[in-house]
Amino acid sequence: MATRRILKTLPATRVVMLTTFDDDAEVYGALRAGAVGYLLKDGEPDAMLSAVRRAAQGESLLAPAVMARVVRRAVQSHHQDVTGDAADPTVLATLTPRERDVLALVGVGQSNAEIAETLHLGVTTVKTHVASVTDKLRLRNRVQAAVVAHRLGLVDDDFRLAEGRD
Repeated sequence: MATRRILKTLPATRVVMLTTFDDDAEVYGALRAGAVGYLLKDGEPDAMLSAVRRAAQGESLLAPAVMARVVRRAVQSHHQDVTGDAADPTVLATLTPRERDVLALVGVGQSNAEIAETLHLGVTTVKTHVASVTDKLRLRNRVQAAVVAHRLGLVDDDFRLAEGRD
């Protein structure tokens, strides 16, 4: 796969897949190869451009339909290897209330800019909170954070903020 070759030669490169293939084998193959994003060509051009810019700024991203499938598959999985102990409800106590809010919004698929707007924060502050959450929970990326948010009940099955959450 080209992604592996690119990253072997230029490891700091942030690869975003832009494709018409919307099947799990392609998605997981791209992510295993090191892609930080997976977008579908039928998306809005402005949204694709924004996604590429966000990837260049350090975010990992997936097309909304792809994100929903990845998270559902991880949530349905009985393996803890993706999120380890981070899905244990007691970990919420290690997060500040603002970090819990940020984690929940990552779980519904919001970008850093969208989270900043929702919570009336600066994007840099949101990035700091996301980094703190992933560090505290020992997660590798936003996708794992979204899985944890779902497993902890911060997000419902329709990828909306769960009712009655703290």
